[in-house]
Amino acid sequence: MTKSILKHIQNARATNEKLIAILLDPDKTSSDEIPSISKRIEKLKANFIFVGGSLVENGKTTFFVKTLKKHTQIPVVLFPGDYSQVTNEADALLFLSLLSGRNPEYLIEQQIKSVPFLKNSTLEIIPTGYILIDGGTQSSVLKVSKTTPISQENIELAVATAIAGMYKGKQLIYLEAGSGAIKPVNAKIISEVHKNISIPLIVGGGIRTKKQLTTAFENGADLVIIGTAFEKHIDLFNT
Repeated sequence: MTKSILKHIQNARATNEKLIAILLDPDKTSSDEIPSISKRIEKLKANFIFVGGSLVENGKTTFFVKTLKKHTQIPVVLFPGDYSQVTNEADALLFLSLLSGRNPEYLIEQQIKSVPFLKNSTLEIIPTGYILIDGGTQSSVLKVSKTTPISQENIELAVATAIAGMYKGKQLIYLEAGSGAIKPVNAKIISEVHKNISIPLIVGGGIRTKKQLTTAFENGADLVIIGTAFEKHIDLFNT
């Protein structure tokens, strides 16, 4: 049985261990690619594989994760765009609430729709406050959720939103610049959010260089998500 993923992340924050997750979107990755992709991820020594996307065909996530689990021992964490992407084949689920938006569908409605499945699931369910930061592009999250991201300059709002998420009982805060972001979450937001919360901080979106990765870690990210850079074979670890 896989050890608690949340405890792993919490312990990493406590010991200042920095974690990496690779994000795979079943709509962008064919099942035929999974064996070679799994080898690449193993070589990078990633701590987790996140699986999800804003628009994934119903049932596709289950097949994708099942195939993935045949080729790697790295824990698989669901990062779902909606409740239809939840599958028992994974190890854990980020139970996301889009705190930066005001659309009730992604604050609570999607979560309620997932309950009939989750109450009988073996997944580790991790309450996560999801905060969308303006990455300079019309991300899929923005289009699907129909919500406005927080400006990179509005540090006070980003921090207040993260603190509110912590007070609401979230176990993780996830700052996301969006898939294909032109610019990642800026260092000041990461630093200020880190200083003001006592729970682990995830940062993702727009990280395409080793310098950007290092900056995120140095300013308080406990876990960094790599998506587009991995898809484009950008080597963040040796450049």
